[in-house]
Amino acid sequence: MTALPRTTPPFVAAIIAAIAAALLGASTALHAANPAASYPMRPVRVISGSPGSTADITARFIGQKLSERFKQQFVIDNRASGGGIVGAEIVANAPPDGHTLYVTGVNTQVSAPLLFKKVPFDPLKDFAPISLITNSGLLVVVIPSLGVNNMKEFVAYARSRPHGLYYASASAGTSSHLTGELLAQMLGLTFIHVPYKGAGFTLTALMTGEVQAAFLSTTTTSGQIRAGKLKAIALLNDKRFPGAPDIQTALEQGFKGLESYVWFGLYAPGKTPRTIIEKVNREVGSVLKLPETRDAMLAQGAEVVYTTPEEFDRFQRAEIVKWSKVIRDAKLQAQ
Repeated sequence: MTALPRTTPPFVAAIIAAIAAALLGASTALHAANPAASYPMRPVRVISGSPGSTADITARFIGQKLSERFKQQFVIDNRASGGGIVGAEIVANAPPDGHTLYVTGVNTQVSAPLLFKKVPFDPLKDFAPISLITNSGLLVVVIPSLGVNNMKEFVAYARSRPHGLYYASASAGTSSHLTGELLAQMLGLTFIHVPYKGAGFTLTALMTGEVQAAFLSTTTTSGQIRAGKLKAIALLNDKRFPGAPDIQTALEQGFKGLESYVWFGLYAPGKTPRTIIEKVNREVGSVLKLPETRDAMLAQGAEVVYTTPEEFDRFQRAEIVKWSKVIRDAKLQAQ
């Protein structure tokens, strides 16, 4: 029997190389024509806030579900420094290929450029909105020993303070900060803002009496309210929140125009191809519509919210208009 050649004949090697080159060229052309066809090609990095925060909890749950659907890892990268500005800069400068995503909210996408003289990104130009993900109700919360039980009593208490009411926030520019400014302007009250480094420190300051009030999300406060350590005076939504159905809204108590929310959404770098944005949006929508997603988020005090990229963009622009007025009228400037 004639032995088979140990090496590939030159003409066969040339044919194989030509076929491989043709396949690579076809794959490259297909990816260039439709980048979403092969997306994701490697693990996706999801920038988020501090560990244990609402943004982090949201990012981890959504990231796990997207990993399952895309058969590729979505790795959470917590970047809490600078009130989220560090994380936002990373995303703004990342390659626009969909392999870096961002879960964030009002602090970077609305208030940072309004509060700081210079930030290293433009929230409208440098990010591509994919979808809103969650909305948490915002509560007026106090310690039970303060002796107030509703908005009318809270306002009366604030007016009785000769030098103003001290309220805590998770940091400058967060919803917990801006909401205090909104209420002060709408109700004609004097509030003194005391920023802390995160929601956990805010809760401690409130419960130890360093401040008299805080405006925090249902996600952040649900455990302390159930334990009787905090009292919810009012929900600052236009309707009752599924995660806190027993808490009356400020509107129900006769106080209009005090609506405020803690929202988080998913973004990509600004020049990410539209086909990738739409592909991720579809999968996020499928995840958010799952009953287990709804139940998991409600257990954390948050409500799932799915939007198209266009709806999310309009929502963000409306938030910028709303909070620009509050920040301008309060003459706020971050240090």
